[in-house]
Amino acid sequence: MPETTLRQGSLVLYKTRPALVKQVGEKLEIVLEGAKTLKVRPKDLTLLHPGPVQSLDQLRSQTGEVKTAWEILTGGTTNLAELAELIYGAYTPATAWATWELVADGLHFRGTPEQVVVQSAQQVAQEQTARQAQATRREAWSAFLGRARAGQILPEDGRHLKEVEKLALGNSTKSRVLRELGRSESMENAHALLLELGHWPPTVVPYPQRLGLTTSPPAVRLAEMPEEERVDLTHLPAFAIDDEGNQDPDDALSLEKDRLWVHVADVASLVGPGSEADLEARARGATLYLPEARVPMLPPKAVQMLGLGLGEISPALSFGLDLNQRGEVVGMEVVPSQVRVTRLSYEEAETRLEEEPFQELHRLAQIHQGRRLERGAVTIQLPEVKITVDEGKVSIRALPPLKSRDLVLEAMLMAGEAAARFALEQGIPFPFTAQDPPDTHERPDDLAGMYALRRVLKPSQYQSIPAPHAGLGLEVYAQVTSPLRRYLDLVAHQQLRAHLRGDALLEPQEVLERVGAAAAMSRDVRQAERLTRRHWTLVYLMEHPDWRGEGVLVEKYDRRGTFLVPELDLEARVHLRQDLPLNSMVPLALEGVNLAELIAYLKVTS
Repeated sequence: MPETTLRQGSLVLYKTRPALVKQVGEKLEIVLEGAKTLKVRPKDLTLLHPGPVQSLDQLRSQTGEVKTAWEILTGGTTNLAELAELIYGAYTPATAWATWELVADGLHFRGTPEQVVVQSAQQVAQEQTARQAQATRREAWSAFLGRARAGQILPEDGRHLKEVEKLALGNSTKSRVLRELGRSESMENAHALLLELGHWPPTVVPYPQRLGLTTSPPAVRLAEMPEEERVDLTHLPAFAIDDEGNQDPDDALSLEKDRLWVHVADVASLVGPGSEADLEARARGATLYLPEARVPMLPPKAVQMLGLGLGEISPALSFGLDLNQRGEVVGMEVVPSQVRVTRLSYEEAETRLEEEPFQELHRLAQIHQGRRLERGAVTIQLPEVKITVDEGKVSIRALPPLKSRDLVLEAMLMAGEAAARFALEQGIPFPFTAQDPPDTHERPDDLAGMYALRRVLKPSQYQSIPAPHAGLGLEVYAQVTSPLRRYLDLVAHQQLRAHLRGDALLEPQEVLERVGAAAAMSRDVRQAERLTRRHWTLVYLMEHPDWRGEGVLVEKYDRRGTFLVPELDLEARVHLRQDLPLNSMVPLALEGVNLAELIAYLKVTS
């Protein structure tokens, strides 16, 4: 090439576009396309032609022998000036720029103005194939976007929607598809698009995966049940009372004169601290209960071996609570046992409250509940339903308030309080459950008041230091009756078991670490359960587009109100046509559902 000194009138390359040097100095003033001027450093420019160039308008398109020049030079090297002369017959500013565009294109030529590499026939063929493939992809992408905008995709469009699925499931934060369609990149928008296009049916539930929860059972191995001495309590009638269809019964009740026995599945006999199953349970925090599935915290074999009443005789860790005449716990014994358990649903137990031992159990429950209420316990009675999904079909059944539920609840609370006191007396590091009192002292008896109270209740806290549980009205408390379903219950059992055997206990710091890990996972589990239940409730409404029912006004602001729909256990914000007092029961009708945003649109009907 000619000299490479930059001077006034030279044609240069600035970034990827042509420019001409207007003035030379410490910095060069250049003129860009559109007559814009700029001062730059010499090293920011590449000389294409020494000029002189009066105007960039001189750089018109050129006609030349590109293919001939390539065939002559194939596999060799040259420079910009020589290549321009071979292709266009002259090296001028216009042909220099036209030649550089060929080099920049990269099909036949590549490199710099000083050294242009001429591609071989094989390289050109490969590049042409790659460009054709890229063009085909661009055409397919453009066609897909057109179909997506029209809401009519083809089966093969699924490959373009994988990135949208990742975003909808919380595995990514970006989506080119959403950007191209002019939608913000959020999980909800991704979910909405997949629904609109029919790529996801309404039965796809994204919430457990968004929260990072495992939706398959643990695959870890369990040891065999150890041979050990157990107290034989099979002579006592024991009853595991739970929801109909419950798959992991882990507590049962017996009465023996003035002693209440709370039998609990003896999980710690099989799952010791630091074992493979223990680590897996700690990572999960709790069993995940979804309307469509149950994802256990422990391997399914654990329930088969330890579930109370699943075999003729069940191993248990039994809490013997000694009661005085006022139903107060005045002593406790903890023993590994074997029990003979009869399983009952709450509804079945409700029909037997006039016979023993259910009558006495109910009396003790009433006494215990009364004492808790005297100590400030908070009782909130909001609608409850059971949602089940069978092959994608949703059913919702209201759960009536039953005395048998209170009976079981109070017995579990008595065992939890007694176990916590026992741990304190014996100096056992333990996972306690506590709750600060609410800021209000009101104890409402209407639905709106209970709804408001629930919103201001402080969350329960899992901790290694005992403290009162204000919501339960207990001075000290620990959850110990569901070790098949809650990891911290299992930790409590491991500590009690180690104490009974005289083995080394977990240190307070070790208990604290387990509390922190399990508490974080348990929050995610409860969140996933709540969101999934609402998802299926809305799917139910989508299946019943003509739904009508009644709602109770529990909160209002301006011309909008929050209604509770008891038959669905659903909260919905509704426009108020007129001012209504709280607790008003009004007829409602369904207007529509936004499944991705988990919103039900209801209206007040006359």
